[in-house]
Amino acid sequence: MSIDRDTFENTSEDELADLSITDQVLGFLVANRDRAFKAREIATQTGADEGAVSTALSRLKDRDLVEHKATYWAVTDDTERLEAYGRYERATTLFNEQLGTEDTDSWRKHAPSDQHPSVEDEQ
Repeated sequence: MSIDRDTFENTSEDELADLSITDQVLGFLVANRDRAFKAREIATQTGADEGAVSTALSRLKDRDLVEHKATYWAVTDDTERLEAYGRYERATTLFNEQLGTEDTDSWRKHAPSDQHPSVEDEQ
């Protein structure tokens, strides 16, 4: 599976060994930015499970990093968005290494029961 040059240059060997399916899919689409692929083709090319690839594509679409038409997927042509995503991912990894990952149950335990005043009531 190929990755883009920016990922190659800015990612450690350990991180490259542990690229998530989402990162693998995005890296494949960036490396082949002049083409669109079906999820099955991406799965075959990356060696990943087709279901996992479909989930990754949906997540990437939610972040506006890929485009979807009929059964085809392609990477966005918004290079600023792609670069920002890469910086976000590296920052998150660094913070998780330094501070540990967030505990969702702890967040829920301490979350306020009332809505924040900035949230409008839907009445």
